[in-house]
Amino acid sequence: MEKHLEEFFPPGTEEGRLLLQVDLGRLPGHVAVIMDGNGRWAAARGLPRVEGHKAGAASVHEAVEAAARLGIGTLTLFAFSSENWKRPAAEVGRLWRLLREKLAKEDGLLVRNGLRLRVIGRRQGIPAVVLREIERVEALTRANQRMTVVVALNYGGRDEIVDAARSLLEDGRVPPKKLDEAAFAARLSTAGLPDPDLLVRTSGEMRVSNFLLWQLAYAEIYVTPVLWPDFRRRHLLEAVIEFQKRERRFGDVRPAGGRPRPRS
Repeated sequence: MEKHLEEFFPPGTEEGRLLLQVDLGRLPGHVAVIMDGNGRWAAARGLPRVEGHKAGAASVHEAVEAAARLGIGTLTLFAFSSENWKRPAAEVGRLWRLLREKLAKEDGLLVRNGLRLRVIGRRQGIPAVVLREIERVEALTRANQRMTVVVALNYGGRDEIVDAARSLLEDGRVPPKKLDEAAFAARLSTAGLPDPDLLVRTSGEMRVSNFLLWQLAYAEIYVTPVLWPDFRRRHLLEAVIEFQKRERRFGDVRPAGGRPRPRS
């Protein structure tokens, strides 16, 4: 076992045992995560909701490191949906401050570990001071190639599809008869990224919550009852192990095997 894996998933521990079950040659190339349960985690402890978001930030750190060490190419995290503006203003404001603080604190960590930050979602409406920090860290990490960390902010899957359609209509360079899935996907905020192979949802909820509606067409879905602040490296390993048990057919009657997955 490689040293960088032994350090993070020590032999003899539950994490080390789970790692032995993972086929490192068949990892999902892109894992997307709906990070759910911060509020319930806080409520169960008699704490303000913001404490759940703070605890959830530690899970983000661990999930990113675990994915990078495993060799997953893209990790997408659903951090703030376009519907989250409906929450109390104080909670929303604290979420944006927490994000800005994390970006300012961990930009060096992203650089040292070769991680690229890419933010998707509508940037209109994101507080200006937060948007400046996002753009600074995106520029700082743009050349990094070890793993792309995609953060969905002010994001809604339907909004993204509408925005892509609007872009095509306003551009006018793609005639209706020439419009295909590839041309449409090129207008999405995830253009240039592979579609997710695996969607992980925490907290046990059985819905996709308007997340990556186009891109999830052939993703394997894994739901865990674990609340996001309790999500740790072993839970990511469990999701990957379950993913590797699935037979992916992409609409065919035969397992996909080693064939390249369809691109939209």
